[in-house]
Amino acid sequence: MRAVIRLIACVVLLASASVAADPPALSGDIIADLERLQRQLQQGEHDRVGERARTQASRFEGGNAADRWASALYRQLAAGAEAGAGRHEAAAEQLRQARRVQETPLHQRDRWLREEARLRSAAGQTEVAVALWLDWHQRHDGSVDDHWRLARALAELERWDEATSWTERALADDPTPEQRRQALAATVFQRAGRGEAALASLEAALNAQVEPEAWRRAAALAQSLGEAERAAAIWEAGWQAGALAGEEDLRQRVELHLAAGTPARAAEYLEAALADETLPDNLDNRRLLARAWEEARDRGQALNAWREVAERSDAGSDWRRLGLLAHACGQGEIAQDAMLQAQARGVEVDERWLSSR
Repeated sequence: MRAVIRLIACVVLLASASVAADPPALSGDIIADLERLQRQLQQGEHDRVGERARTQASRFEGGNAADRWASALYRQLAAGAEAGAGRHEAAAEQLRQARRVQETPLHQRDRWLREEARLRSAAGQTEVAVALWLDWHQRHDGSVDDHWRLARALAELERWDEATSWTERALADDPTPEQRRQALAATVFQRAGRGEAALASLEAALNAQVEPEAWRRAAALAQSLGEAERAAAIWEAGWQAGALAGEEDLRQRVELHLAAGTPARAAEYLEAALADETLPDNLDNRRLLARAWEEARDRGQALNAWREVAERSDAGSDWRRLGLLAHACGQGEIAQDAMLQAQARGVEVDERWLSSR
């Protein structure tokens, strides 16, 4: 709808101002016809206006300078009619033909070029739209919206270096963009191999209102950059903000603290979750708890946790792990008993483990 308004708003102004401007003057009859068609278009008579405007444009295009200028203005109205009916490609084609009229002033050609680019984009003709926008930007700075629009189109074409350049230009004037633009910036930077800039864009957009996926993506990117502590901090902030919740997110919270070198915190979170049944008290979670206490070097907690795992699983490998841990903790009797259990379950155990306490 905004495209239609832009296309029809200045038709009569262009026509009536032509007496004192660069284009040739138009007759009163043509101006009156343009005014009538503009009113009809504003009332939603897209098909009727489109047909009349195309007919008039074809009629005048082979005439004198004033006729050709009139033809261009009729094509602008035809473009508005096509855009109003949702036929973006046809609307863009009308503007392309209007731009080719010799009598059209350069400033007006550029307005139509810019609008044609928007219509080409809406019609899915992204490559053509990008070419038009780049042409327009050679003569105009454009607004921050123009910069974001071009960055997004270049990203759709996977032209990441160019998209990066326009994203940086957009961010220079819009350093705290809304969430969708922040996500675009992150994608562009990430695909261009600029992971740190991508992560900074993602982090800047994080708050309690954003989708959980935004928090997950930021943490995953931090982890992929080898910044485990940063990933854990992002996840923790998302959890505290209420954006992350549920079994999977809680388990990932634990895993990230393990990766970040804060296993005691991971163990405390997991133990509390098992106690209040936020997480199921199953073997996988018990094994994760044992691993967390072991990495935290809390010998007593680790031994108890691994004994719980071994007794539940009754697997020789778990009994053997308990034995090795007990030996490392100086608990010879526990180590020998665990190795006996492992041997009884088919695990090959060095006899020296069994010969003395």
